[in-house]
Amino acid sequence: METIDLRSDTLTRPTPAMRAAMAAADVGDDVFGEDPTVNRLEAMAAEITGKAAALLVASGTMANLVSVLTHCQRGDEMILGDQAHIFFYEQGGSAALGGVQPRILPNRPDGTMALSDIAAAIRPTDVHFPTSRLIALENTHNRCMGTPLTADYTGAVAELAHANGMSLHVDGARIFNAAAALQVTVKELVASADSLSFCLSKGLGAPVGSLVCGDAAFIRRARRLRKVVGGGMRQAGILAAAGIVALTQHVARLDVDHANARRLAQGIADIPGLAVDADAVHTNIVFFDVTAEGLSAGDLVTRLAQAGVRVLAPGSNRIRAVTHLHITEADVERVIDILSLTLGDR
Repeated sequence: METIDLRSDTLTRPTPAMRAAMAAADVGDDVFGEDPTVNRLEAMAAEITGKAAALLVASGTMANLVSVLTHCQRGDEMILGDQAHIFFYEQGGSAALGGVQPRILPNRPDGTMALSDIAAAIRPTDVHFPTSRLIALENTHNRCMGTPLTADYTGAVAELAHANGMSLHVDGARIFNAAAALQVTVKELVASADSLSFCLSKGLGAPVGSLVCGDAAFIRRARRLRKVVGGGMRQAGILAAAGIVALTQHVARLDVDHANARRLAQGIADIPGLAVDADAVHTNIVFFDVTAEGLSAGDLVTRLAQAGVRVLAPGSNRIRAVTHLHITEADVERVIDILSLTLGDR
């Protein structure tokens, strides 16, 4: 039987509709603004998110880097959570390439930072301190069980930022998953944010690409910064075509991934030697802990791979599984059976 790969939703392959659209894409030079398919995708992204303009970039990391560098100058400070993807998984690019200092606050289990902590972290005007310029949120929050952040919370953070002359950026890599889980529109979720990034290549199933969205002046500056970090992709309409298919055909099916993730968590909860908070699974990400004596997460990952299931171990006792476009209900039941047999064979 084929391997069931739950390491990430980045592992999806282009659908036949995507391949057909990519092959037929009308292209031009996007650095000159002349790729009609890229222009169409950017206009769609702006409309869906309620922002004035959008910019196609190569990856989620590039999207966040370009966004932070557009908001901040060298020596400025950005406030974000200690579990944030920008802080945890992006090589400190904002600091390394932009000289932007991170001010790290604890993320709560639901992915939020306490408003009181954010307020206390904003620097007063003093020659000894960096300038607090930006607050960054993540929605859904990857390392916090893929939890969606509400529009009310985002609005409260935005109000705090704007009252202090700061901006709010939302790392919305999986913002469409958040909208599906909360049964609201993406536009509602990010209405108060100054900028947003979202990935086409995660829950939406496209092979490459992310979008940066904001007002027209912001996107003009971001376009220049995209160029300087090597993101001018020329005839990128071939990639944008897949993104258009993702936005038009794959958003409505995200509830399937969420239902599969909940079923996976419920099955894991019944297996001795594993622990999971199934009630905390709201989107397509499941974290569970290995509690069986003498078994590490790394050991279990190896044994599962041998049995045809691939997952990741982000900690010594913690495992992450992500449902996506290519994972079926039958796959989930097979994974539960393999986990049960694997733990029972010890």
